[in-house]
Amino acid sequence: MTLKSVAKTLSVSTATISNAFSRPDQLSKSLREKILKECSTLGYHGPNITARSLRKGKSGVLGVLLSDPLSYYFNDPVANQFLSGIAETVEQHQKQLLMLSGADSGKTNTGIESLPDSFIVYGSQEHNPLYNRIIQTGKPIVTVDFDAPEFGSINVDNQAAAYEVASYALKKRSAPHAAILGLRLIHSERVCRITDDELYDESESVARRRLNGYKQAAEESNIALSSELIWHIPHNTFALAKRAAKELLSVTPRPNIILCMSDVIASAVLNVAAEMGVSVPAEIGVVGFDDIPEASRTSPPLTTICQKSKEKGKQAVLMLVKGDTSSKILMPTELIVRDSA
Repeated sequence: MTLKSVAKTLSVSTATISNAFSRPDQLSKSLREKILKECSTLGYHGPNITARSLRKGKSGVLGVLLSDPLSYYFNDPVANQFLSGIAETVEQHQKQLLMLSGADSGKTNTGIESLPDSFIVYGSQEHNPLYNRIIQTGKPIVTVDFDAPEFGSINVDNQAAAYEVASYALKKRSAPHAAILGLRLIHSERVCRITDDELYDESESVARRRLNGYKQAAEESNIALSSELIWHIPHNTFALAKRAAKELLSVTPRPNIILCMSDVIASAVLNVAAEMGVSVPAEIGVVGFDDIPEASRTSPPLTTICQKSKEKGKQAVLMLVKGDTSSKILMPTELIVRDSA
C-alpha cells in the first residue's frame, strides 16, 4: 500500500501517517500508537525511504565505503572500533548507516550509492569502480586512512608513529637485530618475504609509511634492515600472522626485535614465542601498532602505538554533519609502553 492509500483508508492526512513513523514528537502518544497499529493491520510499514529521499532530496542515511568484504570489518578489531565510533555518532544525530563494500564492486551495479546523503570512505580505494561512482554523485565525502586532494580527510602520521615505537624498541637492546612483520606491503595474497621493487608506493599504502618510519629509526641507530627480514602478511588475521611469526622465529640467527604493523600480528608473535619457549622480552622484544583492547591483556602486555580508531569514526561523522568536507585532520598518536619490549 502507498502512503496516500493508507491515509485515505484511515481518514487522516498523509502528513499524520508520515509523522507517526518519522516524527513521533508531532503526535500524541495515543494517536501515534493507534495509527501504527492500524497501519500494521493493513500491512503498511512506513514511507519508502527511496521515494522520500527523492521527494525531499535527503534520505537521512550516511554511507560508509569499505575496501574489503564486509565480513572483514566485523572481525578486524581496528575496523570494528572505527565502525563503532561511526555508529555511536550516527545514532546521536538520528541518522541511519549504510555500509558498502568495494570488494568485487565491478561485478555488480545496483545503484545503491544514490541513497546516502554523504559518504565516509575508509582505506585506499585504488581501482574501485564503486568509489568512482560515488564521486560522480557529487555528494559530500570524507576519507579516512588515505588522502584525496579534493575531499576532507582524517589520518594519523603513520611514519612518525612507526618511527617512535621502533626507536623505543631499538634503544632497549645493546645489540639490536630487527625484523618486520608487515601488513599489505605488496600486491600478493601469500605470506612471504619481500623485495624492495615489490613495495606499494607511499601514496597507496599506510603500511609503506609505517615501513618508512621503521627504516628511519633503524638508520639513525646504524642498523641495517634487510628486505630478507621483512615479511608481507596480506590480511590482518591471527592465522596468517601466526604463519609469518613461525617462519620468523625459526630464522638463524633469530632477530631480537620484531616490529609488527598491527597488534593482531604482534599478539601472534607472542603466541608463537610462548609455544617455542622463547622469552619475551628477555630474548626478543615485540611491538605492535593500533592499541586494540586486547593489547593490554596479552602475555606480556604489548608495547604499541595508540591511534584512537574509534575517535576517527566519530570525527568523520561530525565533519559531515557540520558540512566540513575540506579540512585535513591529522589526529595524534601515542606510544603506549608495556612489558613486551
